[in-house]
Amino acid sequence: MKKFRKVLDGLTTSSPGGSTVGSPSCGSAAGTPTAAAPTPREIDVLETLVSENFQLCKTVRHGFPYQPTALAFDPVQKILAIGSRSGGVRILGRPGVDCFCQHESGAAVLQLQFLINEGALVTACADDTLHLWNLRQRRPAILHSLKFNRERITFCHLPFQSKWLYVGTERGNTHIVNIESFVLSGYVIMWNKAIELSTKTHPGPVVHLSDSPKDEGKLLVGFESGTIVQWDLRAKKTDFRIYYDEAIHSASWHHEGKQFMCSHSDGSLTVWNLRNTSKPVQVTFPHGKIQKDGKKESCKPILKVDYKTSRNSEPFVIFSGGLSYDKAGRRPTLTIMHGKAITVLEMDFPIVEFITLCDTPYNNEVQDPFAVVVLLEKDLIVVDLTQSNFPVFENPYPMDVHESPVTCTAYFADCPPDIIPVLYSIGAKHKKTGYSQKEWPVSGGMWTLGSHTYPEIIITGHADGSIKFWDASAITLQMLYKLKTSKVFEKPKQSEGRASELVDEDPFAVQMVSWCPQSRIFCVVGISAHIILYRFSKYDANTQIVALEVRLQCESEDVISPSENENNPCFSEPRSGSHSPQPHQQHPASPGGGTPEGVKDSALCLKVKDRVVRVPPGYQAELVIQLPWLDGEPPQQISSLDINSAYGLLALGNCNGLAVVDYMQKSLLLCMSTLDLYGAADPYQRLTRSPRRNRQSTSDVCMRGLSNFYSDSKKRIRTSYQSLTELSDNQQSVDMERSKSPTSVHYPSSLHNDPRVLPEPVASLRASHCSPVFYLLDNDHVNGHCTSPTSQLCSAGKPRIPTGPEGPRLARRGPGRPPFRKAQSAACMEISLPVSHTEGYASRRAMLQQLHGVAMYSHDEHHTTCWSERESRENSFSRSRSSSVSSIDRDTKEAITTLQFGESYGRKGDALPTPCLWVGTSLGVILLVPVSIPTDQDERMEEPVTIGPCGTVLMLKGSVLRFGFLDCVGALIQSPYEVWRDPNAPEDPDRPRKRKLVHHSPSSSQDACGEGHLAVVCSERQAKVFLMPSQSCLFVHNITESSFVLRADVVSVSNSVCLACFCANGHVMTLSLPSLRPLMDVSYLPMTDMRIARTFCFTNGGQALYLSSPTEIQRMTYSQEMYDNLQEMLGELFTPIETPEAQNRGFLKGFFGGTAHTFDREELFGEAAAGKGSRSLAQHIPGQAGVEGMKVAASGAVGELARARVALDERGQRLGELEERTALMMTSAESFSKHAHELMLKCKDKKWYQL
Repeated sequence: MKKFRKVLDGLTTSSPGGSTVGSPSCGSAAGTPTAAAPTPREIDVLETLVSENFQLCKTVRHGFPYQPTALAFDPVQKILAIGSRSGGVRILGRPGVDCFCQHESGAAVLQLQFLINEGALVTACADDTLHLWNLRQRRPAILHSLKFNRERITFCHLPFQSKWLYVGTERGNTHIVNIESFVLSGYVIMWNKAIELSTKTHPGPVVHLSDSPKDEGKLLVGFESGTIVQWDLRAKKTDFRIYYDEAIHSASWHHEGKQFMCSHSDGSLTVWNLRNTSKPVQVTFPHGKIQKDGKKESCKPILKVDYKTSRNSEPFVIFSGGLSYDKAGRRPTLTIMHGKAITVLEMDFPIVEFITLCDTPYNNEVQDPFAVVVLLEKDLIVVDLTQSNFPVFENPYPMDVHESPVTCTAYFADCPPDIIPVLYSIGAKHKKTGYSQKEWPVSGGMWTLGSHTYPEIIITGHADGSIKFWDASAITLQMLYKLKTSKVFEKPKQSEGRASELVDEDPFAVQMVSWCPQSRIFCVVGISAHIILYRFSKYDANTQIVALEVRLQCESEDVISPSENENNPCFSEPRSGSHSPQPHQQHPASPGGGTPEGVKDSALCLKVKDRVVRVPPGYQAELVIQLPWLDGEPPQQISSLDINSAYGLLALGNCNGLAVVDYMQKSLLLCMSTLDLYGAADPYQRLTRSPRRNRQSTSDVCMRGLSNFYSDSKKRIRTSYQSLTELSDNQQSVDMERSKSPTSVHYPSSLHNDPRVLPEPVASLRASHCSPVFYLLDNDHVNGHCTSPTSQLCSAGKPRIPTGPEGPRLARRGPGRPPFRKAQSAACMEISLPVSHTEGYASRRAMLQQLHGVAMYSHDEHHTTCWSERESRENSFSRSRSSSVSSIDRDTKEAITTLQFGESYGRKGDALPTPCLWVGTSLGVILLVPVSIPTDQDERMEEPVTIGPCGTVLMLKGSVLRFGFLDCVGALIQSPYEVWRDPNAPEDPDRPRKRKLVHHSPSSSQDACGEGHLAVVCSERQAKVFLMPSQSCLFVHNITESSFVLRADVVSVSNSVCLACFCANGHVMTLSLPSLRPLMDVSYLPMTDMRIARTFCFTNGGQALYLSSPTEIQRMTYSQEMYDNLQEMLGELFTPIETPEAQNRGFLKGFFGGTAHTFDREELFGEAAAGKGSRSLAQHIPGQAGVEGMKVAASGAVGELARARVALDERGQRLGELEERTALMMTSAESFSKHAHELMLKCKDKKWYQL
């Protein structure tokens, strides 16, 4: 690596991207150096990354399958498959064997059928298509598809060791498909031939198909109406017909094939004997009791029943449903009838499907069930049948990611190696007990720890305030440790008057997390405008949590008296003090949360425990920072956070301003509005405006208070929360919503320039304490559910009556009722890009506000503000940062969108780096705030830390998203940190504990000091590289013009660094550093859900993740190196296993038990006997697995060839043995024939009494 050369002498004098107040220079080309900046040759940083280092693909999916619909199990391979409504299939084996497949059509999976021990899976989808998946490769692929055109698929059945699949349809017909060629047979069981000719009604769809255990040539067909038919496949006629009054849901054979059991819609179970099918042998209502009048209770349908026999005990009858209708509120149940004992297992969620696991795959043998796999709507459990109390197995898969809805995620790769064992040891102490002691029965496949693994941790925040730490090493996921933030606060009481109205269903929901793995300091930002700081300890302790109140709210200018409204037709330029939050440094909040004099009454959303509490080992709360309500106004959501353990400082920001807290001294250092941070370096001219009309008196506001505001907004907050966290989507509404344009609303032009509806430049903003993470669109309300990220974010001023023709009509809607627009959802928000500056801009801005938790515009306290008026003002503003734009002519709060501590240069003249806080705002402004910290450890706890803005201002297009720092050779500079030390460890008098700090100074890797470092800044539109301390813009790259960046991060890939970006149009891009050359731009994932945008995050090693559904985490890689090693890291679904041999039935059973073993399906269903199937009925589609399968095969070619060679050798050996056995049998047969002929000749002429 060559050293960074000296820049030109004139570089530090003036630069368009420097600290000048004017607009920045914006190069249109990628990686364009600015005019006065040195060229890339003069910078001469050796960049090693090229486009070949990047390859984008999905790696693995964790969590519970969203909206499951089907379940299947291979009893030989011992793997499990789960189908979902979105067309996904999850295949699970032993821990580490977890594969996700997706049907391109996205149609719901109706049924799954394994080809037992064949390494294949058949899926039947709602679009009436059958698919055959090859599971003999690590990434399964479709080999064949068969599309039914005229009939709808309702049920499928594949007999064991058969290549013919029975397919029942809605019309009542049964078709037969050859699995090998995936074409229809000409053999069809028509519904009109299955029933009697005298029957006048249609029997309904086929709901059950199964072959008789006694004779495979007999097929049991169940119709929905209650008709059951046994069809003789050889004779092509029915053996018997059963007509029952109640609809059939399922049927199950006894293993001897002499009787079967059916479940019905009236909650009954019927047993039928083949000797007499005129009436059932037994009819039972397991949960239907006889009432006083002699009638039975009406019961719910029994959706499925399994009839399994056991060698050593009574048979098992297992079914779902069947409860009486009278018992309202009872949870879904699974009933196990074992002999006379009836056990009812209540489930937390509705049962989708269940499968009984047995020791044998043959249906004509004693089953001996040992477990039941129960697929619920939101969980997967396995019940142990071998113990009388039926305990459940401990699930080794991370199926509880959604135990409480996920609200935020964080991803950390290449963590310290000791952190995972420590977290696991702490979390293992709190694991649940009472599980079955047997091994998890789904143990198929193979998985080995790959060579390219390193410690990875995923952190998820949840709506109930819990935090989960997951071990994500080697593309697996295992929960390490769970932290409950709600334990820091007192339980909300309903008897606290108005304060109780502040409590929502989820007041502890996590909005953001910040974690330093080296120092093990952890910060949580909650929805109730609070921050909790945790320290890690291996010891339990008695501690008292310190509460610090930060009044990060602007002084109320909008609340004026009527006399002021009359006497002040125009406002002069506001005082600088009027923009500052309360209080300033001279009024810091006390640790106990006391209120200084002169400050108005406030209320806190949550009350911190004010007593000494016993905390267990693990993360222990040390400090709670809360933003209170002031004058009936809720605190704004915290939009940015950064913590530095070396400095002992914590910085937080929202749309009001910035606050810096010294968490070591538990004191507030800085509390300023964003405007005050500029000082004299404000790049914008803030224009004065006339006051708005219809102001509200102070007494009126005080009388109503905050509860009036909250009560009106509470319902919309909750419905919008449910719209994002609900685990059942209405597919029809989503399809309708996608057909609408997100920018189809037009606003009256008369409202654009009306001075009466424009507020003051700095207005008092109001927001609900509920997080914008749960909201979707500002102007999108679907079916009465509010889906707005900004519906409760801010409010500026008091109710104002809109003018113009829209005013009276909109005002009549009443308070809190914005104009609804049907059939528009988050799925279409700003997806139809490009985004113009005049139409649709407010929606894009609304999404950005939700992503960053930022509120940019006003919202009326009592909800009489005209929503169209507000959006029209948004649409009339252009975010262009060209030199022609010199003022902001709208009401806005410049929010703090990102913060980062680091060693940098606060001013141009600085010779050495010092601690600094980099501040990015929603207007694309970068501010540097130098910090002076005492170096001595004793002084650090006693001497105050000084901090103050220095006036350094840099500019970008769009809201600032991320900072990153490089040294002069292009290496990433890590933020300084404190090495972890246990705060509760016993004191050693001989070795006093001291803070051990690790600094990564910009000049540490250089020969001479003062050469500076590079600062990488990325916004939603643009990326720039600045040279510090000269503050010169070296490179600028316009990332996107038609979309905007949602997530960006400076990450390390292939021993180098790059800038990774995820855009709203679904593109994932990487740019080289420092030259900002585009390295990869792939259209990966259209941003169809705000959940994706909110949870998407990058990490080192070329990895990223996002929440693909409310219950699943999708991990992906954009590194070619990891892509090449992915096949080695994935588990194998199929392993060569000998199929267990069938039991010897004995001479008598074979003689009297039918001719099951002589049944040849090929003779009946083959083309020679049955002919070809109708081409118009079903269309064969070749599989699309060609390229993917070739890549998979090529990646493991050596191993596959070796296995193939071994298999060929084994096959040849077996063929040789078979040939020898055949020769011996022929010799034996000839000898037997010869002896029989001789015996016949000898006895030919003898009488019977002579023998």
